[in-house]
Formats: sequence, structure tokens, C-alpha cells
Amino acid sequence: MAVRTWLMILFLVFMMMQKGKGQLSETFYRTSCPKVESIVRKVVTEKINQTFVTIPATLRLFFHDCFVEGCDASVLISSPNGDAEKDAPDNLSLAGDGFDTVIKAKTEVEKSCPRVVSCADILTIATRDVIELAGGPLFKVELGRRDGLISKASRITGNLPDPNFNLTQLNTMFAKNNLTQTDMIALSGAHTVGFSHCSRFANRLYSFSPSSPVDPNLDPTYAQQLMQACPQNVDPRIAINMDPATPQTFDNMYFQNLVAKKGLFTSDEVLFTNKASQATVIDFANNPGDFSGAFVTAIRKLGRVGVKTGNAGQIRVDCTAFNS
Repeated sequence: MAVRTWLMILFLVFMMMQKGKGQLSETFYRTSCPKVESIVRKVVTEKINQTFVTIPATLRLFFHDCFVEGCDASVLISSPNGDAEKDAPDNLSLAGDGFDTVIKAKTEVEKSCPRVVSCADILTIATRDVIELAGGPLFKVELGRRDGLISKASRITGNLPDPNFNLTQLNTMFAKNNLTQTDMIALSGAHTVGFSHCSRFANRLYSFSPSSPVDPNLDPTYAQQLMQACPQNVDPRIAINMDPATPQTFDNMYFQNLVAKKGLFTSDEVLFTNKASQATVIDFANNPGDFSGAFVTAIRKLGRVGVKTGNAGQIRVDCTAFNS
């Protein structure tokens, strides 16, 4: 009897812990804020109509948020001391339109459902919407995240991929977040929209190696186009499209570009030049449906990275500041 009672106590404690931990769910706000997704989509649509930059900016913001501290909106925090995540060198290039989209959406959601929906969930919904509005796949998002309580620039180093990474380095970093090589390749396809500053790939044009200043894995004509757009000592504010063919459409052109040696970063082109990943790139280049399916799987997995649920974290009133 004593053993049975003890087992029952352990079971109840386990169930309480699971309840406190919480879970993500596609229907998390069904009763507490049933219109949250339509509210966010309206704001996102209006923002895109103002500037296309909203699309790549929001998508990149989501990725940078999830890879540091998990998907908890920690990247949105503003610190008067300039030491929050967004202040780290790797995040200084995050476009303001991504932050603005989430902040505006949060303001509208608060009018209908005060203190109910996290900034992390709003960023997740907005990311799904910009993908679909750019011509990408439509998918359901899992919700129920809490906003994190830590945002430090010092935690960025070593947690975001570098444009010069090789395949092993990319796989290692993504694996830390429970993402496979196929997930990594699919998520890299997000480079089909957006832009990059010249400094992020200038080494491939002017100082690749002593014997070859230009990276031989770059198509010569494309390399010349890049040099014209990004001459040496160019204004650091200058940026160019990552996809030279269809820069404003979320499609599989990124992979077709890789096959044609028109990947902008070393970490892009290596996906094609390395035999271990080449077959996946070719598949995605030839079969847009395969890419879309793999991307949806990967971005939903990305959205689960390091999430805080249940009693962890908080629902921020202001996405840029921890609740007082």
C-alpha cells in the first residue's frame, strides 16, 4: 500500500510538472484571443505594402531570435546600456522593419487581448505570414510561447552561422538546435528573399586566396556583376539582393542559383559544391514542391527551439522591454 501511495504521489507530481511546463499548440489562443492571427496578418500586410523589406527583415529576425536563447523574443529587447542581443555586432544589420512589424502587431493585439499573447508568438505568426505573402507555402504555426527574461549581446558569439562557414560548421551549429542537414539546407532557402551588405561577401571578390582573388566557385559573370555593385571601399550601407533572379518572390530559385554558381555567400555555395549536400540542393532546385515541404517542416522545428512555455518566461506588454 505504501509503495502504491508513493507511486501515485510521483505520478501526480509528474503531471503537475508537465502542466506547468506547457506545450505549443496550433489552437493555443482559440478561446483567449481567437482573432490574434487575423490581427497580425492585417498589420503584416499593411507593413509589406509600405516596404518589401518587411518580408526578409521579419524572417531574419525570427531566425536570429530562435538561435539565441530560443524562440522567446529576446532579440526585441532594447537596453539603455546597449548590451542586449540586438546590440551585438552580428545583429546590428537586422533591418528595423522586422522589429517595427512585431511592435505594431503587438500594439493591435493588446487592444483585443491585453496581456494574453506573447511577443514571441506574434513574431512567429508574422514570420509565417511574410513567407506566404511573398509567394511561399502557407502553413499552420504552433503557439503558446512565453517571452524570455534574458537578452545579452555577450550570448550571441558562436550561436549564429557565419557567411564563411563550411558544411561541417553549418551542420554542427544547426544540430545544436535539433535541426538536421536537410532542415539547414531548406532554411538556407530563405535567402531567396532579402539582401546583404557588401562586406559580408567581399572576400570572395577581392581576397579569396593568394592565387585567386576571386572565388573560383563564383560564376565569372556573376562575380563581375557583384564587383560593379560592390566596388572596394564601397559605402558600408550599400546592400544587394541575395537572389539575383527573383529577389521578391519566395521560391526555389535560390537552389537554382547555387547550381549555377550564383550563391552569394560561401556558406550558400558550399551546399552545392560539397558532395554530402549536393543531391538535396539539386532536388530542391528541380522540385519546388520538395523544397516547400522541407521548408515547412524545418521552420516549424525551428519554432520549437528553446521555447519557454507554461510558467516559464512572461507575456511582455511592451516587446522591447521586460515587464517591470
